Amino acid sequence: MEMSAVGRLEVRITAADVGKRVSVRRLTGASVTAGKFTDTVGVLTSWDEGVLVITRRDGESVRIPESSLVAGKVVPAAPARRRGPAASYEELARVSARAWRPVESERLGDWELRAASGFTRRANSVLPLGDPGLPLDEALTAVRRWYGARGLPAYVQTATGAEGTQELLCGELERRGWVREVTAELWAGALAPVADLRADPCGVVLSRTADAAWLARYQRKGVSDVALRVLGGGPSVWFAAVPGAQGVPDAIGRLVVDGRWAGFAAVEVAPEQRRRGLATTVMAVLARQALDEGASAGWLQVETDNAGARELYARMGFTAHHAYHHYREPDPAPAAR
Repeated sequence: MEMSAVGRLEVRITAADVGKRVSVRRLTGASVTAGKFTDTVGVLTSWDEGVLVITRRDGESVRIPESSLVAGKVVPAAPARRRGPAASYEELARVSARAWRPVESERLGDWELRAASGFTRRANSVLPLGDPGLPLDEALTAVRRWYGARGLPAYVQTATGAEGTQELLCGELERRGWVREVTAELWAGALAPVADLRADPCGVVLSRTADAAWLARYQRKGVSDVALRVLGGGPSVWFAAVPGAQGVPDAIGRLVVDGRWAGFAAVEVAPEQRRRGLATTVMAVLARQALDEGASAGWLQVETDNAGARELYARMGFTAHHAYHHYREPDPAPAAR
């Protein structure tokens, strides 16, 4: 934290710094002797009526009374990545969106409204990359109307934790009662180390379509025609399967190659076949296919509470790039009686 010439901590931020990444120290407790210092780093999303709201990298918002501040300063917009492919948030957001296409979309300024009959939040949410061309309240009203006409709840997909992400929009949605339901992370890494993993490719079958056997292992059951269109959409899509008993694969995976990027998804292994390296084998085979098509970098999405997958991907060289979230529209107000 900042120290003055006489050795005291200083608060060097004001309400004019809303929208910037800051680091603050506050005192919790009744006094310096009875309390303790707590540090918070994130984007300052509001400073109203004596309360600061800071959105951390993981999307959590922290409310801090102005009176508790003992130090604060503006810090660089995002920490430098020490390894893995360099990429902006917008680049990865667009790449990941092309890998999971809805069946219907419409533009609202720079926002994309996406729908796919409710199959996954990603394909049924707004991707707000820029200005909607309307004041926020009017834009959100238009969003709710668009999804309501399709019998769907309105969701907005946002991101935090990297340069150019949407901490301010997250704060505005929360102030309007939108509820964050899901948080996950997008990880990125170099592709060659994954392809070089010692994995026996024998028995891994690659296909351009998700057949009945592949779908039998896929975690989402009762896949509809709409879901098949989403699964099969993307610039260059591949499905991998390790054949198993009774026609159900022991392991599966999905790959979308898009320029320099290769996106991995649906890497699933039968519970009784885990700890045999099948997920690694599927990833390695798909990575080799992506390299053959000219890709050099990989990305994937992983839930924050999936410890096993996170450990596996970290060993492969992937690291978290940013967190992403889905905000659901507020419940309607009860009708007056």
